[in-house]
Amino acid sequence: MRLGSKPRSRIAGTGHYAPARILGNHDLERMVDTSDEWIVERTGIRQRHLAAEGECSSDMAAQAAKSALEAAGIAATDLDLIIVATITGDMPLPATAVFVQQKIGARSDCPAFDIAAACAGFIYGLSIADRFLATGGARNVLVVGVELLSRVVNWKDRTTCVLFGDGAGAAVLTPAGDDGRGLLSTHLYADGSQAAALHIPAGGSARPASHATVDRGQHLVHMAGQDVFKYAVRALSAASITALEANELSRDEVRWVVPHQANLRIIEAVSKRVGIGLDRFVLNIERYGNTSSASIPIALDEAARAGTIKPGDLLLMCALGAGFAWGSALVRF
Repeated sequence: MRLGSKPRSRIAGTGHYAPARILGNHDLERMVDTSDEWIVERTGIRQRHLAAEGECSSDMAAQAAKSALEAAGIAATDLDLIIVATITGDMPLPATAVFVQQKIGARSDCPAFDIAAACAGFIYGLSIADRFLATGGARNVLVVGVELLSRVVNWKDRTTCVLFGDGAGAAVLTPAGDDGRGLLSTHLYADGSQAAALHIPAGGSARPASHATVDRGQHLVHMAGQDVFKYAVRALSAASITALEANELSRDEVRWVVPHQANLRIIEAVSKRVGIGLDRFVLNIERYGNTSSASIPIALDEAARAGTIKPGDLLLMCALGAGFAWGSALVRF
């Protein structure tokens, strides 16, 4: 976290990747007891992208990373650090980041590691990258948010399977210049007392995978939707207000809010609490669903490439995910 000081890192380029396969709400009507009207009314989602057979998280992350590097005008061999935010890595070990390093052609002396902050992963990653740049430990840092959630959701549970999609988004951070553009501050939080509200019960050291856990579906996402909803609205609103107050900036100065695309109702509630109109929120949830750590960088890249977000715009980002882990970031793009 940095309060009111000069930016030390900036987003030099962004990129994203979405798998070609699209699963629409009408497709889901044939799979579970649901309807397009029910899904749209409660979530704002109309479709989501699903990874192809054989496609893994590092494949998607590498595509997004290459796009971000191209936008930044930086070669993969110039990277000093790779951070991948994901809860759906290629495998338990090694880190997905090392596969990304290999697939994009980064140097073998470029450190690469994963972080697991669920939907807040990209903001956590930005914060870590900013600190490496501040200390001189790196000059060019790649931050990727990637999720392949279609392989960890219960496709028989209509309350969760309608929410999630697959995809990846990336950003390249470099040292900030003297024009005021860059990462102004990040604000990170966690509350482990709420872990049971959104988790995958089995597959780790506490409850190793077994025939019994798989038969019970404990290797899939379990969510208490109402608990998540209520906590998310409160936490995201508070974190967003904190970011503005810490930098002595008003709501009117924010050009765009780039929120985690979890649920349109959550976003609408945050809009009202924070006092920033929904017309200043970057939204793509209807086309992607909830892509967890990938959702903010996907939305950011789409809006930047479309010219919606312009250099110099003040951006407020916020996200909450399993843990609960959440956070906000204020960026002069």
